[in-house]
Amino acid sequence: MDIPKNHPRYESLTLREKVKECLKQGIISEVGIAAHGRGEAFDYFIGERTTKEAERAIKAAAILLCNAKNPVLSVNGNTACLVPDEIVELSKIVPLKIEINLFYRTNEREIKIKEKLEKKGGANILGVGRNANEKIPGLDSLRGNVSRDGIFTADVVLVPLEDGDRAIALKDMGKKVIAIDLNPLSRTSLCSDITIVDNIVRAMPKLIQEIKIFKSNNTKEEFEFDNKENIKKSVRIMRDNLLRLEEKLT
Repeated sequence: MDIPKNHPRYESLTLREKVKECLKQGIISEVGIAAHGRGEAFDYFIGERTTKEAERAIKAAAILLCNAKNPVLSVNGNTACLVPDEIVELSKIVPLKIEINLFYRTNEREIKIKEKLEKKGGANILGVGRNANEKIPGLDSLRGNVSRDGIFTADVVLVPLEDGDRAIALKDMGKKVIAIDLNPLSRTSLCSDITIVDNIVRAMPKLIQEIKIFKSNNTKEEFEFDNKENIKKSVRIMRDNLLRLEEKLT
């Protein structure tokens, strides 16, 4: 579909088309469309912008990733669809490992996602087929199948567009969890160490930029960050935006 660039919903419609194409390619599942729509709704509430609170969370995430011993980026279909270039760039500049992890898991989808990321320059991608050779304790879904070299032994896991059960299970294993989630009320957001309440297509480039800044400063910078307080402020922004809309309608 050829979307006019002057359309007021150009960016949103472009992302929808990308998701639709990834569904045809087998990169995302049909349920992934619903997940994208839910996130889009919360993006309306936040004002379709990266807030100061999100920027603080991004900075905290950059520092945590750079100081980690074995950081891993967990990739599902929607993430691979929306930000494949950023996934690969992030893996190189931190550096960190890429691991494919799916709720609606098939070997066919794993391979298609792996090939998509390899075309972008990704290498040594984990979590495909028999490489998912360990099980997260207490997690019965297929998302519990992880790589020994990746998520199972990671100290920090970046989980964009995550389901709450696995985020909680990762925390129970003693790992630090960084989430990118437009829904500040999700289990993933509430249990993570750092929650970036932002659209992944805005957050990932900013995270890459922040990591480059941190590395160029060549410092072990400490950054005070309170995730619950940051989430509260994000909720207030959504509330205030809705109240302003209500005032316009009265």
